[in-house]
Amino acid sequence: MAEILKGVTCLLLIFIQKKGNLKQFAASLYDSIVVQYMDTLKLAVPSLIYTLQNNLQYVAISNLPAATFQVTYQLKILTTAVFSVLMLRKSLSRLQWLSLVLLFVGVAIVQVEQQQAGGRSPPGGQGMQQNYMVGLVAVVVSCLSSGFAGVYFEKILKGSAASVWLRNVQLGIFGTLLGLLGLWSTEGAAVAERGFFFGYTPLVWGVILNQAFGGLLVAVVVKYADNILKGFATSFSIVVSTVASIYLFDFHLNLLFALGAGLVIGAVYLYSLPKGPLASRSLAGTATEHQGHAAQSKELPSVTTDGFLSKSVLVN
Repeated sequence: MAEILKGVTCLLLIFIQKKGNLKQFAASLYDSIVVQYMDTLKLAVPSLIYTLQNNLQYVAISNLPAATFQVTYQLKILTTAVFSVLMLRKSLSRLQWLSLVLLFVGVAIVQVEQQQAGGRSPPGGQGMQQNYMVGLVAVVVSCLSSGFAGVYFEKILKGSAASVWLRNVQLGIFGTLLGLLGLWSTEGAAVAERGFFFGYTPLVWGVILNQAFGGLLVAVVVKYADNILKGFATSFSIVVSTVASIYLFDFHLNLLFALGAGLVIGAVYLYSLPKGPLASRSLAGTATEHQGHAAQSKELPSVTTDGFLSKSVLVN
């Protein structure tokens, strides 16, 4: 449902861009998706990865305290940076490399604190026992997949004139098919017996809406604001997650966790700062072109993007 809602939203935005001309709208979609089918198939790779990534996020958040998950998931900045250097031949400033080191140290401190706490957190009154190692592995693999898929998606965006919204429609096609396939293979009998929308409580719909529109919102922030503002938003989300965890799940905040989270917040802010005189030249000699495109596509996925099961999608 998150994929469908995201796809419908992007289709509506494309329709608005065509000034409500239904004929141009249909012709544009047919040409971009069907006629140029090889271009569409390129999105199958990130869509598959996004589906994996978003399901892993559910596994991770089911086995980690919300605050710990929020801090650890910022490792996606590190993985995205590494893949950007390797795949897009981007350059990072010394300040950005320093911020990545601080990020890694901050996350490591949080993990040490969790290990000292026993690697398990209280079930928060929901009767669900959490497995710390399962959650940690899930979030690390999710960060790796997020980094690769995000850079791959950015590379595709830079290689064509297609809009971000069209690319998300293409992602949504594969994401919906993959989601239905996974649903059929794991819950097919239950869906056939109880119906597709069985168990869709208001809380579930809230999660779906957050997944569907969260990634699109990040894309809008990056496009119309800047990465510094996004960095502040990320930092604020860590604080909110921590405070909410204290009140909702009896999360215990100590000095070690505060230190690690503080380093992560600082690293996010430093990494989002514009490159200064210390920035090295682009390895490919096309820094200006990359930065121009990045205003629209960086971290799409992030999201995700992000990004796509939906937090893809786009921009996780």
